[in-house]
Order: sequence, then C-alpha cells, then structure tokens
Amino acid sequence: MTARLSLYEKAEQELYKLDRSVKGKFYDFSHRFRQNPDHPGLDLKPLKGDGRVYRAKIDQSYRALLAKIGIDGDGQEKWLVVAVRHRKHVYEELSVAINRITGEIEFVDLSVVGQSVLQRAGMTLTPAERPEAEDEPETLAPVPATEEPAAITPQVPEAEPLLAGLAPDDLRKLGVAEQLIGLALAVTGSEELDDLVSGAPLLTKDILYGLAAGLTLDEVRKEITAPVEVELDESERQDLDAALARTTVTTIDDALKDVLEEGDFRAWKVFLHPAQAKLVDRRHSGPFRVSGGPGTGKTIVALHRVKHLAEKLPPGHNKPILLTTFTKNLTTDLRARLASLLEPEQLARVDITHIDQLAARVLSENTLSGAGKQRISDSVALNTLRQILVELDEKRWDAEFLYEEWEQVVLGQSLGTRKAYFDARRAGRGHSVSRPDRAQIWKILEQFTTRLDKDSRETWGQAAERAARFEVQRASKIKERQEHKEEIGGKDLIHRDDSSGMYYLGHRYQHVVVDEAQDLRPAHWKMLRAMVTSGEDDMFIAGDTHQRIYDQQVTLGTVGVHIRGRAARLTLSYRTTREILNRAMEVVNPKSAQITFDDLDDGTDNLDGYRSVLRGPAPELVPCDSWDDELVQLAAALKTWRDELATGGVNGRPRDPRGTIAVCVADREAANQVMYYLATEAGLTVAELTKDGVKGDGDIHVGTMHRFKGLEYQKLAIIGARDGVIPRASLVQRYRDTDAKRLAREELKARSLLFVAATRARDTLRISWHGKASPYLPGQ
Repeated sequence: MTARLSLYEKAEQELYKLDRSVKGKFYDFSHRFRQNPDHPGLDLKPLKGDGRVYRAKIDQSYRALLAKIGIDGDGQEKWLVVAVRHRKHVYEELSVAINRITGEIEFVDLSVVGQSVLQRAGMTLTPAERPEAEDEPETLAPVPATEEPAAITPQVPEAEPLLAGLAPDDLRKLGVAEQLIGLALAVTGSEELDDLVSGAPLLTKDILYGLAAGLTLDEVRKEITAPVEVELDESERQDLDAALARTTVTTIDDALKDVLEEGDFRAWKVFLHPAQAKLVDRRHSGPFRVSGGPGTGKTIVALHRVKHLAEKLPPGHNKPILLTTFTKNLTTDLRARLASLLEPEQLARVDITHIDQLAARVLSENTLSGAGKQRISDSVALNTLRQILVELDEKRWDAEFLYEEWEQVVLGQSLGTRKAYFDARRAGRGHSVSRPDRAQIWKILEQFTTRLDKDSRETWGQAAERAARFEVQRASKIKERQEHKEEIGGKDLIHRDDSSGMYYLGHRYQHVVVDEAQDLRPAHWKMLRAMVTSGEDDMFIAGDTHQRIYDQQVTLGTVGVHIRGRAARLTLSYRTTREILNRAMEVVNPKSAQITFDDLDDGTDNLDGYRSVLRGPAPELVPCDSWDDELVQLAAALKTWRDELATGGVNGRPRDPRGTIAVCVADREAANQVMYYLATEAGLTVAELTKDGVKGDGDIHVGTMHRFKGLEYQKLAIIGARDGVIPRASLVQRYRDTDAKRLAREELKARSLLFVAATRARDTLRISWHGKASPYLPGQ
C-alpha cells in the first residue's frame, strides 16, 4: 500500500537545522515510505506511549517520528512526520492530540523539557531504543521492558512556581496542551519556562509566555486564545483526519528539497501564525486596516492576504490584484517573499509595484499631459525653492516650511486656486498662518511651480497628485457609464469608450493590498481609492504609525478610504526578542515624555499590550572613544557573529551568513565609510542596501536606516547613534526657538527612525556611538 506523507511544521524547522547529508537521506526515506510504508528497511514500529505515534529508520542514526492519520479516498494511508531526531533522543513519551481550542493536531515531546522540571513533576523518560554499547555513556540508562519506570519522588521546589495562583483547569480552558499543564505549573523560573516551551505547540507557547509576562487570564483569552478558537463537537475532537486539514503542514514531494535548502530564516519570513490567519481569510465589506508594532506580522498577513485573494480568482491572464508599498527595495523583498507562497501562474496575476512607479505608469498613459517631464527628488526641488527665496530676498519663510506646506496642504488636498488654499484645513502643520500669510505663501509657491514647469521638471509628489486626478476622472467615467447602462437597461456600451483609446473601461483592480501604509502621501491614497471598485474586499491596509519615517500625515477618511469599524491590531511580536523589544519601546514610548501617534484616521494609536513571545540576549549598548574606535569594535563584533553562524550548523558544517547580518547607519556618508573600512581594513565582504535592493553578494549588508524599512536580520549593529546625528543638530537648532510644534514633529520622526532600525533585529542587537549618545537611547 502506498502512502501520502505530510510534514508537521515543527518537523520542518528541525530539518532546516540538520546537516545536508541527513536532509538528503530524509528525501530518500520519504520516497521509500510513500512507495511502501511497510518496507522492512524502514523498521516502522509504534511507540509504547501513544499508539498513534510511530518511529521509522531514516538511517542508522536518525529516526522519523510519524503519526498515523487515516486512509484517503484513494485508499492511501495518510501519515504526518511530526519530528526528525537522532535515535538517542527518541523516547516513548511522545503524544499526538487535537487541541480543544484550535482543532489542530499538536505534537508534544517531553524530551525537550528541562530535567529539573520533569523531576519536580515526578516524571522520567524512557528511551525508545536500547542504546548501542558505544553510546551508553551519553544516554539515559534504558528501562527494562518488563519493569515499570522507577517512580521519582516529586521534589519540593526551592522557589515559588512562576504561574502560582493558577489551576490546571485555567490552563486547560485557555488551550495549553494537556500533557504540559502539570509541567507548566511546576516551572519556577524563566529559564525553565524557555525549556518547556521550546518544543511546545505554538498556542501553548504563546499562552504560557503571556501569563508569565503578567497578562491576566481574561487578557490571554481575549488576545491569544479567542482569535484562533473554532467550534468543535465531541466527534471532531477525536478526528485526526479532520484536524489535519486545520493544521499547517507541508506536503512531502520533490519540491520540498528546494524549500528546505533555503533555510529556516527564509521560511520564518513568510510564516503565518494561527492568530493572524483569521485576518487573512475574513471577508470585509470595505477597506480593512491591520496595525501593530514591528514583528507582529503585518507584512506577512498582507502577503497571505494576497495569496488568499489570488487563489479565489477565476481563470485568466490579467492582474486584478495590486500589492504596493512605498519604497522600491521593500517592493523587491515583497516580490521574493510572495514568490515562495504562490504558484507561478498565481504570482503572474498579481501586480507588484511600488507606489511611485504605479503613479508614473498612470502618467505614461496620458502622454499629452506629462510628456518629457523629468521627475526630481525632494532635495533637488528644495534647492530650487531656496534659490527662488534668495532671488525674492525673502527671509520670513524658510524653504523647508514652504516645501512641506506645498507637499502636505497644496498637493495633499489638490488645491488648484488661491481661494482653495485660503479655505484649506492645515491640521497637524503646527505653525499657524494668517490670511495675509497665505497670500504671500501662495505667491511664492506659484513662482516655484512655474519654475519647475518651465524647466520641464516635477517632483514625485506632483506626479502622484496628477496621477490621482487622472484616476479620479477615470473612476468618474466608469460610474457615469454604469449609471447610464442601468438607465437604458444594460445594453452594451463599448462604443462609448472608443474615444478613450480603450476597448473596455473599468477599474484597474479588484483588490488592492498596501504594506507600510503609514508612509503614503494623500495623493497616493486618492489614486488607489479610484483604482479599485468600492465594495467587498476592495482594500487591505497594513501599517504602523510608530514606524512613520517620512513626514506624510494622512487621515484616510478625508481621501475616501473609510476604515471605521474595520480594523484589527496585532500585539504579539514573532520577530524581535523580548529583550530587544523592551529597549526599542523606550525610544518611542519614553517615561519622560508624553508622545502620541495617530491611527491613520481621526484617533490615536498606541502599543499597549505589545510584547514578544521570543527570548534572547539583552541588546548591547557600546560607548566608544571615537569614530575610528567604533569601526574597529564593529569589525570585531561582526567577525564574532559570522563565526557563530559558520559553526552553528549540525556536525560543525558551516551555514551561509549572507542576508542574516547587517550594519545600520544614519546617513549615506557614514554607510560609505563603514563599507570601505569593513572591506579594506577588516577583510569582510559587504553588500549595500540601495533603493533597488541589495547591491553585491557580500556577507554583511550595510545601509542607511531608511533602507531597512520592512527588512529583518538575525543580527544587527547600529553604529554612530550619537547626539547631533539622532536627532540632527541642525534641525534642533533651527526650530528650538521658532517652531516648537515643528521641532516636536522632527523629533518624533527621528524617534520612529531609530525604533524602526532597532526592531529590524531578530535575535541580536548592538548599538554603538562615540561622544554623547543619542538622547533617545534607553538610559540616556
């Protein structure tokens, strides 16, 4: 009889970490098992603990642990690989069950639990195989088959249990795996808890960490348990076959080899947590927004939302789904991550582009309106405005203030006349202006835009505003056409569109998914709103205003994107360790200052309840004597990290560190200096983070803080985090006495930038400076 073989998620993670040769043998084992699970060479045997769990030989040293699920409609046996272990680490105390909350299959292996906790709970482990003679000193003494394991008298804990005051039924109702409830109540410290949850099912891990972090039972139930709870009757609680359909598994086939070779870090970047899954599958009557701090999975939810929408599309060759974000390099990362989730034919149905590229595409379709215009950066446009102020001998208004007034008020609200500017709201601008002031400002900005037009140049902000107007006009035509069609009874109206040069006039997209939404301009939102039909599942928006590093203040309701009553907030970080997160939170939520963030609508946002389920070393804060000293110490730290990764594989086999280590700096000049020193003096290979993605194939990625938006690294160093750089001394001096509100905005932006940079680290964070540290760093 042949078999269908699937891979439990934790087993997949174990395989990532094994030696390449063991992976190869596992592929061969899988092929043989699928052909004939009863083949004598596989030595398939049930364990004595849970009769549904079997062990089978991969080779002389490694074993596959499998759960027998049932028989499919074709008569094939259905098996689930739940673990891949060295034979010395296979014990009888393994079990498979269905979680009473999620309805998913859970695999519990007590061998990963610390020995002190097992002894305190009165438990011992029984090896599944008698060790070979040469292995006996390294293994537990075997228990004779004819004897019961010797009972261990429970020890009185030296310290109070970590979860004192909780009863077994409390944990049971929350969804903690039954086999781990007693052990969880016996834990007395955080290290023991880490051991316990290292092999625990994901829901159990989140619950126990949440309780240990001080959450109440009601808070855990609301934030962790409720989002993943499903209704099950008694028969469904026993049906492994049905539970398998609700469980995250990977079908074992030839494609699995390529997936495993990519490594666990790549897989982690697209892993969807069960608590996030309901946001992906839910139907929404209009635009829906998901928010949350760094690492809570907003981007991953957005990617899986695209996957969900793509899988529901009818056959075709068009691209009805748009996935967009603010920067080009983040778009490159999104495309790579989405490619690992979708089949090629599904990926071809998704338009993946950054927002300014999308605006440029709209303008290229209207060549008579914008032919020949060169798009320039904000810095080039700002220099043009400064030149005009010099020519006018204007000293009252500085160029930065006028440029932002133009960007955020004039372009942001598509103001085409002086009267419209006189009547415009300036919420959030800080510096109040009178009617005579507005007249003077409008006159200067008119000269500025005239100069740009004369030189056949425009900013990206202007391009976005023009593109938005074209799309709004297109949407108006579509609406007019539909209304007329309904009026005359639905007759064909294709002839009405011939003058536009299109055979069909309709909205560009059925679905729009936006990542890093907090950085888009008002014009971008108007353009997107006009590109998709209003209605069910039209827009899915992911963002966090605590990570706004560009000065774009938008209230979505004013640009036609209404999210009131359709929003969710993620609070659990799955990327950044608790230690890194706590430090980073002090940057944007210091005890010494009252700082507020908007929610992209008319309310405020916060990070209440935001916490991590991961543990790791505390961030390293390193004061240095000079810039040269910072570089020397940085190089030493990077070499240590590289060596740790190189020796971190099984059996001493090196792992490729590329894409896992990075250095983050405040500006481009510092980035150039860091790359030059590391490459020429320290003997390290580097790759630069640019707007187009990673340039080069060096081990260490180096870039400015802005380039790290949306990216993740296992080990990250921030260098040059000193006062005068974060925040910029020139900005503080310029606005300290003249514009307190503007200064507050600039400081908030600088805090957000440092917050974003620090939370790019998954496991290890190192921050250094020379001179006086940035006042935003913890403890400063």
